[in-house]
Amino acid sequence: MSTHSSHSEYIDRVVKIKRCAAVVKGGRRFSFAALVVVGNGKGKVGFGNGKAKEFPESIKKATDKARKNMKYFPLKKNRTFFYDVEGTHGSGKVLLRS
Repeated sequence: MSTHSSHSEYIDRVVKIKRCAAVVKGGRRFSFAALVVVGNGKGKVGFGNGKAKEFPESIKKATDKARKNMKYFPLKKNRTFFYDVEGTHGSGKVLLRS
């Protein structure tokens, strides 16, 4: 569990880091893309993507976007969803089971 900012009530998880290389005259230039999920453990959760030239900056951008994108999901007995939730993101399908 990693926390990257002063908001102690939220839990940040870095799901994936991707490194992209652009080949230029002097060699390779790397840029990073991060996917971060942020939640409070009580039904409020959000995700965000961040891209930057530096590794920590991409995580910070993704965390800020995830905090802005937060939604509330009602919990059952304070631990799970009431029902199965299906959704899509791009061409991928997401299934959250109760």
